[in-house]
Amino acid sequence: MKHINNMKDFTYYNLRNKVCANDINLLFPGWEHGKEQVAIFGAHDDDPLLGAGYAMSAVMENGADIYAVIFCQGDCGYSVPEQKNTIVDIRRKENENALMRFGLKKENIIRFEYPDFSLWQFKGKQLINGEDGLFKKMLEFIRNNKITRVLIPNGYREHTDHTAVFETCMYDIVQCGDSVLSDLGKEPQHVKTYLQYSVWADFSPEDTLVNNETNTAIRANRAITCPASIEEHIHKALKEYVSQELIIKNLMEQRRERQTKAGYMELYIDIKPRPKLDYAPYVSLIESIGRV
Repeated sequence: MKHINNMKDFTYYNLRNKVCANDINLLFPGWEHGKEQVAIFGAHDDDPLLGAGYAMSAVMENGADIYAVIFCQGDCGYSVPEQKNTIVDIRRKENENALMRFGLKKENIIRFEYPDFSLWQFKGKQLINGEDGLFKKMLEFIRNNKITRVLIPNGYREHTDHTAVFETCMYDIVQCGDSVLSDLGKEPQHVKTYLQYSVWADFSPEDTLVNNETNTAIRANRAITCPASIEEHIHKALKEYVSQELIIKNLMEQRRERQTKAGYMELYIDIKPRPKLDYAPYVSLIESIGRV
């Protein structure tokens, strides 16, 4: 794979602490060059590049093996009726071309092939008809490929399929590190970092409110900036989605709003999938109330 950039092209930001650095550890603490297996999950095949292209570039430049996992088959992504019966095959080929042009290996492009606008019903371990749900696929994928970091789509008012992927990732991936269902996958695998990315919608204000931030317009807590060359590289890869030109036209135009004096920006929320209950504030509260 030929890289068009280098590690110094990226600046990483912790927006809560208001610090930045050229060190990827600011985004992925404890990063191990050459040992990381990173998975980008997308409801639809163009989502990873649209929402997490800079992060994908950065992790590849920092020695990670990267996977793109696409949940839906793209059957609703036709702009002309004549493509209705062929759009799935068209999208599958465009997806492969785009991600390989970007720099992924063909074998690292994983497609689950679920119908568009329908993903919600496939969540969980067992479906109502007795068939396996997404849970089994997720555990086997994470464990067998020893995934260490994940990027997951925005689950807040973006798209029903995006929300389904978000919830699947948040509640299924965390089980991969537990000693349960030992027949699914090689062995338990703990995922160290969960980053939520946006394809087009704003993030939930939850993290902002929990951290007592007063400006609820600033909802992301992590970011990357990079030079225009990396944005151009993503544009070239996205051009492979010829069938989606009209559908993503506004999203491509919106990307111009990413430009800052520091470079083009991409935003994320660092998520803790299992936030532990902190008893300390309750201890203080109960002791301040006193005894009857």
